[in-house]
Amino acid sequence: MALYEWKLPDIGEGIHEAEIVKWHIKPGDHITSDQVIAEIQTDKAVVEIPSPVSGRVEAFYAEEGDVVLVGTTLVTFDTKETVPSHPRVEAANAKPHHGEALPETENEIKRPVLATPAVRKLARELRVDIRQVSGQGENGRILAEDVRRFKEQITVRSTEHPRQQTKPQGTLLQESPPEALLKSPMTAPASDASRDVRIPLRGLRRKIADHMVQSKFTAPHVSVMDEVEVTNLVAWRQEVKTDAEQEGVHLTYLPFVIKALIAGLKRYPYLNASLDDKTQEIVLKPYYHIGVAVDDPDGLVVPVIRDADRKSLLELAREIQDLSSRAHAHTLRREELTGSTFSITNYGALGGWYATPVINYPEVGIFGIGRIEKKAVVVDSEHDEIAVRWVMAVGLTFDHRVVDGGTASRFLNQMRQYLNRPANLFLEMN
Repeated sequence: MALYEWKLPDIGEGIHEAEIVKWHIKPGDHITSDQVIAEIQTDKAVVEIPSPVSGRVEAFYAEEGDVVLVGTTLVTFDTKETVPSHPRVEAANAKPHHGEALPETENEIKRPVLATPAVRKLARELRVDIRQVSGQGENGRILAEDVRRFKEQITVRSTEHPRQQTKPQGTLLQESPPEALLKSPMTAPASDASRDVRIPLRGLRRKIADHMVQSKFTAPHVSVMDEVEVTNLVAWRQEVKTDAEQEGVHLTYLPFVIKALIAGLKRYPYLNASLDDKTQEIVLKPYYHIGVAVDDPDGLVVPVIRDADRKSLLELAREIQDLSSRAHAHTLRREELTGSTFSITNYGALGGWYATPVINYPEVGIFGIGRIEKKAVVVDSEHDEIAVRWVMAVGLTFDHRVVDGGTASRFLNQMRQYLNRPANLFLEMN
């Protein structure tokens, strides 16, 4: 026996601890080098960790949900116990994962699957047997879009020919009953209606909770709100929306708001800043990395658009579309979730009018967008003239240690001007 101790690796960027979200192995399993053995939660990213060695799993020293320090021994492997090399023996010894069915004949055993850990994770989430997916990448590598396309094809075939299919052309992995029950709580037996359901605070949800507590108990939050008449903005977006669609881009209001936001931040630099609590210094940022809050069933994530001030409306829209899509697929890289200087949240997309968002600490402000709807607006106060106009609700939450109410109100007034007359943004361009 040659024992190898696997310790929680240092994945960089100041991480000193992480939560074990899921083990993909168990004692007695034979694994190969680079096989994914665990998922760990760091900040707002779930990272799949591959094994550095081949061998047999001897013992675990941490459970799912444990928070462990970098350098802690988590698993021991017997590196002399290697995985059998014959493909048929490999198939016989392989452990089904998340409901996967093993190939039934030698003809069904494919070449080794070429896919990144993120793509494998996506396949598991979509309950797709990745061994049956044809890869369109280099050397047959399976890409995320290959997995999604496979899932769509299986869904369409099962819908169009529910009775004619005696054997599916592809396999969707089956969801376990407990997880299905949590996703559909209304299906629980009536006799359990009086029982509390306790769900462990783990993974992304725990990280979000820790971050919210740190923000609320460190930075004194204050919010200011207003309504903006955005009829010109609605017309302007409608005019260029078709051109954007021809470029393959879905143009929402968010890129316009980000452009206005950056112009406002340049005028009021104390909002594009952070407070260094250790040195008691306000750090003004000369760059504009805008965090965009994305709602997801697993929890809120805030991917970052770097150097947003250097990007066109189409570039912003395309990046928002890409980041949002990969946020829902849980394939964002850690560096895409860190480093923002100011954040924006669009609660209006879900129908909300006003909210008091929590600052994405250590930033000092977050801008909120409510829904856009038609309202009666006084267009001539002298003659009491009222007309129907498009109106957007907006709000700013700020850290009162760094920003005063006067500065926040002036910033919000500046944003109102930009959104009311978006053509004025051209005056701010370099």
